[in-house]
Amino acid sequence: MKAALVQRLIRLLIVPVAAVLAVLTAGAPGAHAATDLSEVAAALRESPVYVDPAAADLLPESDAEALSDKIRDADKPVFVAVLPSGYPTEDLFRNLRTETGVTGVYGIRLGDAFDARADSRVLSRAAVSNLVASVQSAGDVKAQLNDFVDGALRNVGGVAPSSWSGDTGDGVSATGLITLGAVLAAGGAGAYALSRRNRHRHEEEQRAALEKLRVVVDEDITAFGEELDRLDFHPAEPGADDAMRADYAHALDAYETSKARMAAATKPEDVRAVTQSLEDGRFALAALAARRAGRPLPERRPPCFFDPRHGPSVADVTWTPAGGATREVPVCAADRTRLSDGRDPMIREVETVSGPRPYWDAGPAYGPWAGGYFGGGILPGLLIGTLLGSAMATPAYAADYGAGYGDFGEGGYQGGDVSGADFDTGDFGGGGFGGGDFGGGGDFGGGF
Repeated sequence: MKAALVQRLIRLLIVPVAAVLAVLTAGAPGAHAATDLSEVAAALRESPVYVDPAAADLLPESDAEALSDKIRDADKPVFVAVLPSGYPTEDLFRNLRTETGVTGVYGIRLGDAFDARADSRVLSRAAVSNLVASVQSAGDVKAQLNDFVDGALRNVGGVAPSSWSGDTGDGVSATGLITLGAVLAAGGAGAYALSRRNRHRHEEEQRAALEKLRVVVDEDITAFGEELDRLDFHPAEPGADDAMRADYAHALDAYETSKARMAAATKPEDVRAVTQSLEDGRFALAALAARRAGRPLPERRPPCFFDPRHGPSVADVTWTPAGGATREVPVCAADRTRLSDGRDPMIREVETVSGPRPYWDAGPAYGPWAGGYFGGGILPGLLIGTLLGSAMATPAYAADYGAGYGDFGEGGYQGGDVSGADFDTGDFGGGGFGGGDFGGGGDFGGGF
Protein backbone atom coordinates (compact mmCIF):
# COMPACT_ATOMS: atom_id res chain seq x y z
CA MET A 1 0.00 0.00 0.00
CA LYS A 2 2.77 2.40 0.91
CA ALA A 3 4.66 1.54 -2.29
CA ALA A 4 1.57 2.31 -4.36
CA LEU A 5 1.19 5.65 -2.60
CA VAL A 6 4.81 6.52 -3.28
CA GLN A 7 4.49 5.69 -6.97
CA ARG A 8 1.30 7.72 -7.26
CA LEU A 9 2.90 10.71 -5.58
CA ILE A 10 5.96 10.41 -7.78
CA ARG A 11 3.81 10.54 -10.89
CA LEU A 12 1.94 13.58 -9.60
CA LEU A 13 4.90 15.55 -8.27
CA ILE A 14 7.99 14.55 -10.28
CA VAL A 15 8.07 17.75 -12.39
CA PRO A 16 7.25 20.33 -9.69
CA VAL A 17 9.46 18.54 -7.19
CA ALA A 18 12.43 19.09 -9.51
CA ALA A 19 11.83 22.83 -9.37
CA VAL A 20 11.47 22.90 -5.60
CA LEU A 21 14.60 20.88 -5.01
CA ALA A 22 16.58 23.54 -6.88
CA VAL A 23 15.77 25.82 -3.95
CA LEU A 24 15.95 23.25 -1.18
CA THR A 25 19.41 22.03 -2.18
CA ALA A 26 20.90 25.49 -2.79
CA GLY A 27 22.23 25.55 0.75
CA ALA A 28 23.27 21.92 0.84
CA PRO A 29 27.03 22.16 0.31
CA GLY A 30 27.84 21.83 3.96
CA ALA A 31 25.04 19.48 4.92
CA HIS A 32 26.77 16.13 4.37
CA ALA A 33 28.71 14.91 7.36
CA ALA A 34 30.37 11.76 5.98
CA THR A 35 33.89 11.88 4.57
CA ASP A 36 33.68 8.68 2.53
CA LEU A 37 34.49 9.59 -1.08
CA SER A 38 31.35 7.99 -2.44
CA GLU A 39 29.28 10.25 -0.19
CA VAL A 40 31.28 13.30 -1.22
CA ALA A 41 30.51 12.39 -4.83
CA ALA A 42 26.84 11.88 -4.02
CA ALA A 43 26.74 15.35 -2.46
CA LEU A 44 28.37 16.90 -5.54
CA ARG A 45 25.78 15.29 -7.78
CA GLU A 46 23.16 17.26 -5.86
CA SER A 47 25.04 20.55 -5.33
CA PRO A 48 28.19 22.11 -6.84
CA VAL A 49 29.95 22.72 -3.50
CA TYR A 50 30.69 20.23 -0.73
CA VAL A 51 32.30 21.18 2.59
CA ASP A 52 33.27 18.30 4.83
CA PRO A 53 32.15 18.78 8.44
CA ALA A 54 35.74 18.31 9.54
CA ALA A 55 36.75 21.23 7.30
CA ALA A 56 33.87 23.55 8.20
CA ASP A 57 36.34 26.03 9.71
CA LEU A 58 37.91 26.50 6.26
CA LEU A 59 34.74 27.71 4.56
CA PRO A 60 31.72 28.84 6.61
CA GLU A 61 28.31 27.62 5.52
CA SER A 62 27.19 31.06 4.31
CA ASP A 63 30.25 31.37 2.07
CA ALA A 64 29.74 27.85 0.73
CA GLU A 65 26.13 28.66 -0.08
CA ALA A 66 27.14 31.85 -1.90
CA LEU A 67 29.72 29.94 -3.92
CA SER A 68 27.18 27.26 -4.75
CA ASP A 69 24.66 29.88 -5.87
CA LYS A 70 27.26 31.51 -8.12
CA ILE A 71 27.93 28.22 -9.90
CA ARG A 72 24.23 27.40 -10.18
CA ASP A 73 23.45 30.82 -11.63
CA ALA A 74 26.16 30.37 -14.26
CA ASP A 75 24.73 26.93 -15.18
CA LYS A 76 28.20 25.45 -15.67
CA PRO A 77 29.69 22.07 -14.58
CA VAL A 78 32.11 23.31 -11.90
CA PHE A 79 32.54 21.20 -8.75
CA VAL A 80 34.26 22.30 -5.54
CA ALA A 81 35.09 20.10 -2.54
CA VAL A 82 36.61 21.36 0.72
CA LEU A 83 38.24 18.52 2.65
CA PRO A 84 40.26 18.39 5.86
CA SER A 85 44.03 18.05 5.89
CA GLY A 86 45.03 14.42 6.18
CA TYR A 87 42.31 13.26 3.78
CA PRO A 88 43.73 10.38 1.65
CA THR A 89 45.13 11.80 -1.59
CA GLU A 90 45.99 8.68 -3.57
CA ASP A 91 44.01 8.76 -6.82
CA LEU A 92 41.71 11.30 -5.19
CA PHE A 93 40.73 13.24 -8.28
CA ARG A 94 40.37 10.18 -10.48
CA ASN A 95 38.24 8.37 -7.91
CA LEU A 96 36.09 11.43 -7.20
CA ARG A 97 35.49 11.93 -10.93
CA THR A 98 34.59 8.24 -11.28
CA GLU A 99 32.23 8.30 -8.31
CA THR A 100 30.55 11.55 -9.33
CA GLY A 101 30.34 10.44 -12.95
CA VAL A 102 29.80 13.89 -14.45
CA THR A 103 31.99 15.61 -17.04
CA GLY A 104 33.27 18.88 -15.62
CA VAL A 105 35.89 20.84 -13.69
CA TYR A 106 36.77 19.61 -10.19
CA GLY A 107 38.56 21.80 -7.66
CA ILE A 108 39.61 20.49 -4.24
CA ARG A 109 40.81 22.47 -1.27
CA LEU A 110 42.49 19.96 1.04
CA GLY A 111 43.69 21.58 4.25
CA ASP A 112 46.14 24.24 3.15
CA ALA A 113 46.51 22.91 -0.41
CA PHE A 114 44.44 23.44 -3.54
CA ASP A 115 44.42 21.73 -6.91
CA ALA A 116 42.03 21.02 -9.78
CA ARG A 117 41.41 18.67 -12.69
CA ALA A 118 39.03 18.78 -15.67
CA ASP A 119 37.89 16.73 -18.61
CA SER A 120 39.67 18.33 -21.56
CA ARG A 121 36.46 18.67 -23.56
CA VAL A 122 35.29 21.03 -20.83
CA LEU A 123 38.54 22.87 -20.04
CA SER A 124 42.00 22.20 -21.43
CA ARG A 125 44.84 20.86 -19.30
CA ALA A 126 46.84 24.05 -19.83
CA ALA A 127 43.87 26.22 -18.84
CA VAL A 128 43.37 24.26 -15.62
CA SER A 129 47.06 24.41 -14.78
CA ASN A 130 47.19 28.15 -15.38
CA LEU A 131 44.01 28.70 -13.41
CA VAL A 132 45.32 26.75 -10.42
CA ALA A 133 48.59 28.65 -10.49
CA SER A 134 46.77 31.99 -10.64
CA VAL A 135 44.83 31.38 -7.41
CA GLN A 136 47.65 30.05 -5.25
CA SER A 137 48.45 33.47 -3.80
CA ALA A 138 44.85 34.21 -2.74
CA GLY A 139 44.63 35.50 0.80
CA ASP A 140 42.22 32.95 2.25
CA VAL A 141 40.11 29.95 1.33
CA LYS A 142 37.05 32.00 0.44
CA ALA A 143 39.03 34.30 -1.89
CA GLN A 144 40.89 31.39 -3.45
CA LEU A 145 37.79 29.33 -4.21
CA ASN A 146 35.91 32.33 -5.53
CA ASP A 147 38.83 33.26 -7.79
CA PHE A 148 39.01 29.68 -9.03
CA VAL A 149 35.28 29.47 -9.69
CA ASP A 150 35.23 32.86 -11.44
CA GLY A 151 38.05 31.81 -13.73
CA ALA A 152 36.53 28.42 -14.45
CA LEU A 153 33.10 29.87 -15.22
CA ARG A 154 34.62 32.24 -17.79
CA ASN A 155 36.11 29.37 -19.76
CA VAL A 156 34.36 26.09 -19.04
CA GLY A 157 32.16 24.42 -21.64
CA GLY A 158 28.80 22.73 -21.29
CA VAL A 159 26.00 23.23 -18.81
CA ALA A 160 25.34 22.19 -15.24
CA PRO A 161 24.28 18.58 -14.64
CA SER A 162 20.52 18.09 -14.55
CA SER A 163 20.79 16.50 -11.10
CA TRP A 164 21.48 19.96 -9.64
CA SER A 165 17.91 20.89 -10.48
CA GLY A 166 16.70 18.23 -8.08
CA ASP A 167 15.53 15.29 -10.25
CA THR A 168 14.20 12.58 -7.94
CA GLY A 169 14.55 8.82 -8.02
CA ASP A 170 12.57 5.84 -6.84
CA GLY A 171 14.06 6.04 -3.36
CA VAL A 172 12.09 9.10 -2.30
CA SER A 173 9.90 8.40 0.73
CA ALA A 174 6.18 9.12 0.85
CA THR A 175 6.71 11.48 3.77
CA GLY A 176 9.38 13.36 1.87
CA LEU A 177 7.18 13.72 -1.19
CA ILE A 178 4.24 14.93 0.87
CA THR A 179 6.49 17.51 2.54
CA LEU A 180 7.80 18.64 -0.83
CA GLY A 181 4.25 18.88 -2.13
CA ALA A 182 3.34 21.20 0.71
CA VAL A 183 6.38 23.37 0.01
CA LEU A 184 5.47 23.35 -3.66
CA ALA A 185 1.99 24.67 -2.94
CA ALA A 186 3.53 27.60 -1.08
CA GLY A 187 6.30 28.56 -3.45
CA GLY A 188 6.37 26.39 -6.57
CA ALA A 189 5.98 29.23 -9.04
CA GLY A 190 8.91 31.15 -7.60
CA ALA A 191 11.10 28.05 -7.52
CA TYR A 192 10.37 27.29 -11.15
CA ALA A 193 11.15 30.86 -12.17
CA LEU A 194 14.44 30.69 -10.30
CA SER A 195 15.45 27.45 -11.99
CA ARG A 196 14.85 29.04 -15.41
CA ARG A 197 16.55 32.35 -14.67
CA ASN A 198 19.98 31.43 -15.89
CA ARG A 199 18.79 29.91 -19.14
CA HIS A 200 16.75 33.00 -19.87
CA ARG A 201 19.79 35.16 -19.19
CA HIS A 202 21.83 33.06 -21.61
CA GLU A 203 19.15 33.47 -24.26
CA GLU A 204 19.24 37.24 -23.74
CA GLU A 205 23.01 37.26 -24.16
CA GLN A 206 22.70 35.29 -27.38
CA ARG A 207 20.08 37.69 -28.71
CA ALA A 208 22.27 40.68 -27.87
CA ALA A 209 25.22 39.07 -29.67
CA LEU A 210 23.04 38.37 -32.70
CA GLU A 211 21.90 41.99 -32.88
CA LYS A 212 25.52 43.17 -32.93
CA LEU A 213 26.22 40.72 -35.72
CA ARG A 214 23.12 41.76 -37.61
CA VAL A 215 24.58 45.22 -38.20
CA VAL A 216 27.74 43.76 -39.73
CA VAL A 217 25.96 41.13 -41.81
CA ASP A 218 23.46 43.64 -43.14
CA GLU A 219 26.42 45.74 -44.29
CA ASP A 220 27.84 42.66 -46.04
CA ILE A 221 24.54 41.91 -47.77
CA THR A 222 24.18 45.53 -48.86
CA ALA A 223 27.72 45.58 -50.23
CA PHE A 224 27.04 42.41 -52.21
CA GLY A 225 23.85 43.89 -53.63
CA GLU A 226 25.80 46.96 -54.74
CA GLU A 227 28.32 44.68 -56.47
CA LEU A 228 25.47 43.07 -58.38
CA ASP A 229 24.26 46.51 -59.49
CA ARG A 230 27.74 47.70 -60.51
CA LEU A 231 28.24 44.61 -62.62
CA ASP A 232 25.31 45.79 -64.78
CA PHE A 233 24.85 42.40 -66.40
CA HIS A 234 21.76 41.63 -68.49
CA PRO A 235 21.11 38.00 -69.40
CA ALA A 236 20.02 39.04 -72.91
CA GLU A 237 22.94 41.38 -73.60
CA PRO A 238 25.10 40.72 -76.66
CA GLY A 239 27.77 38.11 -76.01
CA ALA A 240 26.04 36.62 -72.98
CA ASP A 241 26.08 32.82 -72.95
CA ASP A 242 24.54 30.12 -70.79
CA ALA A 243 27.57 29.95 -68.49
CA MET A 244 27.37 33.69 -67.80
CA ARG A 245 23.64 33.50 -67.18
CA ALA A 246 24.19 30.57 -64.78
CA ASP A 247 26.82 32.55 -62.84
CA TYR A 248 24.48 35.53 -62.62
CA ALA A 249 21.54 33.41 -61.50
CA HIS A 250 23.78 31.77 -58.88
CA ALA A 251 24.82 35.18 -57.55
CA LEU A 252 21.22 36.40 -57.43
CA ASP A 253 20.15 33.24 -55.59
CA ALA A 254 22.96 33.72 -53.07
CA TYR A 255 21.86 37.31 -52.48
CA GLU A 256 18.24 36.35 -51.83
CA THR A 257 19.26 33.34 -49.75
CA SER A 258 21.54 35.41 -47.53
CA LYS A 259 18.76 37.93 -46.86
CA ALA A 260 16.26 35.19 -46.03
CA ARG A 261 18.68 33.35 -43.74
CA MET A 262 19.58 36.52 -41.87
CA ALA A 263 15.93 37.39 -41.39
CA ALA A 264 15.33 33.92 -39.93
CA ALA A 265 18.43 33.89 -37.67
CA THR A 266 17.70 33.42 -33.97
CA LYS A 267 21.22 32.91 -32.57
CA PRO A 268 24.78 33.90 -33.57
CA GLU A 269 25.56 30.46 -34.99
CA ASP A 270 22.83 30.96 -37.63
CA VAL A 271 24.96 33.71 -39.19
CA ARG A 272 27.42 31.12 -40.45
CA ALA A 273 25.00 30.00 -43.17
CA VAL A 274 24.46 33.63 -44.20
CA THR A 275 28.13 34.38 -44.81
CA GLN A 276 28.53 31.03 -46.56
CA SER A 277 25.90 32.19 -49.05
CA LEU A 278 27.61 35.54 -49.50
CA GLU A 279 31.01 33.93 -50.08
CA ASP A 280 29.47 31.59 -52.65
CA GLY A 281 27.73 34.48 -54.39
CA ARG A 282 30.88 36.60 -54.58
CA PHE A 283 32.77 33.77 -56.24
CA ALA A 284 29.96 33.46 -58.81
CA LEU A 285 30.32 37.18 -59.53
CA ALA A 286 34.09 36.83 -59.92
CA ALA A 287 33.56 33.98 -62.39
CA LEU A 288 31.01 36.03 -64.33
CA ALA A 289 33.34 39.04 -64.51
CA ALA A 290 36.14 36.81 -65.83
CA ARG A 291 33.92 35.31 -68.54
CA ARG A 292 32.74 38.73 -69.71
CA ALA A 293 36.33 40.02 -69.89
CA GLY A 294 37.64 36.88 -71.61
CA ARG A 295 40.02 36.12 -68.72
CA PRO A 296 40.75 32.66 -67.28
CA LEU A 297 38.26 31.62 -64.63
CA PRO A 298 39.40 32.38 -61.08
CA GLU A 299 40.62 29.65 -58.75
CA ARG A 300 38.16 28.83 -55.99
CA ARG A 301 39.85 30.40 -52.97
CA PRO A 302 38.68 31.79 -49.62
CA PRO A 303 37.83 35.49 -49.49
CA CYS A 304 40.27 38.18 -48.45
CA PHE A 305 41.15 37.70 -44.79
CA PHE A 306 41.28 41.41 -44.05
CA ASP A 307 37.77 42.05 -45.34
CA PRO A 308 35.65 39.35 -47.02
CA ARG A 309 33.79 42.10 -48.89
CA HIS A 310 36.95 42.45 -51.02
CA GLY A 311 35.96 39.20 -52.72
CA PRO A 312 37.94 36.02 -53.42
CA SER A 313 41.61 36.10 -52.54
CA VAL A 314 44.30 35.80 -55.21
CA ALA A 315 47.26 34.66 -53.08
CA ASP A 316 48.45 33.72 -49.62
CA VAL A 317 50.91 36.12 -48.02
CA THR A 318 52.83 36.17 -44.78
CA TRP A 319 51.48 38.74 -42.34
CA THR A 320 52.32 39.64 -38.76
CA PRO A 321 49.79 41.70 -36.79
CA ALA A 322 51.07 44.17 -34.22
CA GLY A 323 52.18 42.17 -31.20
CA GLY A 324 50.99 38.90 -32.75
CA ALA A 325 52.33 35.76 -34.38
CA THR A 326 53.23 35.50 -38.06
CA ARG A 327 50.79 33.54 -40.18
CA GLU A 328 49.79 33.08 -43.83
CA VAL A 329 46.53 34.72 -44.82
CA PRO A 330 44.57 34.82 -48.10
CA VAL A 331 44.45 38.33 -49.57
CA CYS A 332 42.82 40.15 -52.45
CA ALA A 333 44.92 41.78 -55.18
CA ALA A 334 44.58 45.27 -53.69
CA ASP A 335 45.73 44.20 -50.21
CA ARG A 336 48.58 42.17 -51.67
CA THR A 337 49.80 45.34 -53.36
CA ARG A 338 49.43 47.36 -50.18
CA LEU A 339 51.44 44.84 -48.17
CA SER A 340 54.18 44.59 -50.81
CA ASP A 341 54.45 48.40 -50.73
CA GLY A 342 54.86 48.34 -46.94
CA ARG A 343 51.42 49.78 -46.30
CA ASP A 344 48.67 48.48 -44.02
CA PRO A 345 45.90 46.37 -45.52
CA MET A 346 42.31 47.59 -45.55
CA ILE A 347 41.02 45.79 -42.46
CA ARG A 348 37.35 45.23 -41.70
CA GLU A 349 36.58 46.93 -38.41
CA VAL A 350 33.40 46.63 -36.37
CA GLU A 351 32.04 48.68 -33.50
CA THR A 352 32.81 47.58 -29.94
CA VAL A 353 32.37 49.21 -26.52
CA SER A 354 35.96 50.46 -26.83
CA GLY A 355 35.54 51.81 -30.36
CA PRO A 356 36.17 50.31 -33.82
CA ARG A 357 38.24 47.10 -33.74
CA PRO A 358 39.29 44.49 -36.33
CA TYR A 359 36.67 41.75 -36.40
CA TRP A 360 39.14 39.24 -34.96
CA ASP A 361 39.46 41.38 -31.82
CA ALA A 362 35.77 42.26 -31.44
CA GLY A 363 34.36 39.34 -29.47
CA PRO A 364 33.39 35.68 -29.75
CA ALA A 365 30.14 36.24 -31.64
CA TYR A 366 32.16 36.96 -34.80
CA GLY A 367 33.30 33.33 -34.96
CA PRO A 368 30.24 32.12 -36.90
CA TRP A 369 30.54 35.17 -39.18
CA ALA A 370 34.17 34.31 -39.98
CA GLY A 371 33.43 30.58 -40.10
CA GLY A 372 30.93 31.01 -42.91
CA TYR A 373 33.42 32.91 -45.02
CA PHE A 374 36.52 30.83 -44.39
CA GLY A 375 35.22 27.41 -43.39
CA GLY A 376 36.44 25.43 -40.40
CA GLY A 377 39.62 23.99 -41.85
CA ILE A 378 41.71 27.14 -42.14
CA LEU A 379 40.34 29.21 -39.26
CA PRO A 380 42.76 28.02 -36.53
CA GLY A 381 45.76 29.11 -38.57
CA LEU A 382 44.26 32.44 -39.56
CA LEU A 383 43.14 33.41 -36.07
CA ILE A 384 46.09 32.15 -34.03
CA GLY A 385 46.95 34.60 -31.26
CA THR A 386 43.86 36.77 -31.77
CA LEU A 387 41.10 37.41 -29.25
CA LEU A 388 38.61 35.55 -31.42
CA GLY A 389 40.98 32.63 -31.96
CA SER A 390 41.61 32.28 -28.23
CA ALA A 391 37.88 32.28 -27.52
CA MET A 392 37.15 29.70 -30.20
CA ALA A 393 39.79 27.37 -28.79
CA THR A 394 37.78 26.86 -25.59
CA PRO A 395 35.05 24.23 -25.19
CA ALA A 396 32.81 26.95 -23.79
CA TYR A 397 32.80 28.58 -27.23
CA ALA A 398 31.22 25.54 -28.90
CA ALA A 399 28.53 25.48 -26.24
CA ASP A 400 27.58 29.11 -26.91
CA TYR A 401 28.36 29.69 -30.60
CA GLY A 402 28.47 26.25 -32.21
CA ALA A 403 31.17 23.73 -33.08
CA GLY A 404 32.70 22.52 -36.31
CA TYR A 405 35.45 25.12 -36.78
CA GLY A 406 38.29 22.78 -37.70
CA ASP A 407 40.62 22.25 -34.76
CA PHE A 408 38.31 24.36 -32.59
CA GLY A 409 35.52 21.74 -32.54
CA GLU A 410 35.27 18.77 -30.18
CA GLY A 411 32.86 15.90 -29.68
CA GLY A 412 32.14 13.30 -27.06
CA TYR A 413 30.76 13.98 -23.60
CA GLN A 414 30.26 17.69 -23.00
CA GLY A 415 30.21 19.52 -19.69
CA GLY A 416 27.45 18.34 -17.39
CA ASP A 417 26.90 15.06 -19.27
CA VAL A 418 26.76 11.92 -17.18
CA SER A 419 29.58 9.63 -18.32
CA GLY A 420 29.93 7.57 -15.16
CA ALA A 421 33.30 5.85 -15.12
CA ASP A 422 33.54 6.14 -18.92
CA PHE A 423 36.29 8.75 -19.20
CA ASP A 424 39.95 8.75 -20.17
CA THR A 425 42.01 9.28 -17.03
CA GLY A 426 44.85 10.61 -19.16
CA ASP A 427 42.43 13.18 -20.58
CA PHE A 428 41.32 14.33 -17.12
CA GLY A 429 44.13 16.61 -16.09
CA GLY A 430 45.47 20.02 -15.23
CA GLY A 431 46.58 21.54 -11.98
CA GLY A 432 50.18 21.33 -10.97
CA PHE A 433 51.20 23.99 -8.47
CA GLY A 434 54.16 21.91 -7.40
CA GLY A 435 55.37 19.29 -5.00
CA GLY A 436 53.98 16.20 -3.38
CA ASP A 437 51.21 13.84 -4.30
CA PHE A 438 48.52 16.51 -3.98
CA GLY A 439 48.97 19.20 -6.61
CA GLY A 440 51.40 17.27 -8.74
CA GLY A 441 49.30 17.89 -11.83
CA GLY A 442 49.97 16.11 -15.07
CA ASP A 443 48.52 12.83 -16.23
CA PHE A 444 46.22 10.68 -14.23
CA GLY A 445 48.04 7.42 -14.57
CA GLY A 446 48.54 6.13 -11.11
CA GLY A 447 48.74 8.49 -8.14
CA PHE A 448 47.33 11.88 -7.64
